[in-house]
Amino acid sequence: MMVQREKLRSETSKQPSKMTKKFPNVNVFRKEILKEPMAKPSAIVTEDENGPQTSADTLQQRIGYTFRDPAILHIALTHSSGATTRFASNERYEFLGDAILGEVVCIELFARFPEADEGELTRLKSDVVSRETCARIALGIGLDKALIVGKAIAMLSILPMSIPANAMEALIAAIYLDSGRRAVKTFIRRFFWKEIDRAATQSVEANAKSALQQLVQHEFSCSPRYVLLDEQGPAHHRAFQIAVRIGTREYPPAWGASKKQAEQLAAHHALEELHRSNIPSESQP
Repeated sequence: MMVQREKLRSETSKQPSKMTKKFPNVNVFRKEILKEPMAKPSAIVTEDENGPQTSADTLQQRIGYTFRDPAILHIALTHSSGATTRFASNERYEFLGDAILGEVVCIELFARFPEADEGELTRLKSDVVSRETCARIALGIGLDKALIVGKAIAMLSILPMSIPANAMEALIAAIYLDSGRRAVKTFIRRFFWKEIDRAATQSVEANAKSALQQLVQHEFSCSPRYVLLDEQGPAHHRAFQIAVRIGTREYPPAWGASKKQAEQLAAHHALEELHRSNIPSESQP
């Protein structure tokens, strides 16, 4: 009986588990991940070590966060071109970081702008978490110089915008995996809250002309006119002063780096004046 039990136990141990049957490569993936060499966190360089890059220590100083587990940071900084396997790159971290960033920003927008409708909140969120925004912040903290990339990428004088943008999302995921929700929210607040302010300001300015057009047509049955009052500066760095006129009344002018920007700001000034004065009858054309 003992012999039969031992034989049965031996045969059972040789059979693949349910997980292995469903995902036959799972053990292979685990082995590949475990055998990946880890770069020293204080000396992360490009794959071919062609010149020193920003160290992981310097990056952590810039973002105000020190990783408990350097291996997590290593994965976050490893672009697919510099990884020996897909699972050794930061691609999975990008997926997680994108979701975390979106959630934290959505909650903040919902709380900060109680009068904004769904469409406006969506526009703000898209701007704040966009590839352009993530890339700009990544370049500002030197994240692009700390990346582990392949030889072909390392030879480029300018990285494609997607690389630092994706690395920013991976870094967000890494902080979450290393220390949890509170730490990652602190990081996002530090670097993305000012982007919310910027996006909100631009949204107001972008909608000012449209709002003014609708208001003036409804109240006065005409359209506002934009008058160029002045322009200054050299040709390559020109500034324009524009005012809105409704009938014979001229509203406070605004300066802008382009005529379009000056018109938006001037429209915003006109809207403020009209709402403050409750659209007086003497403003009518």
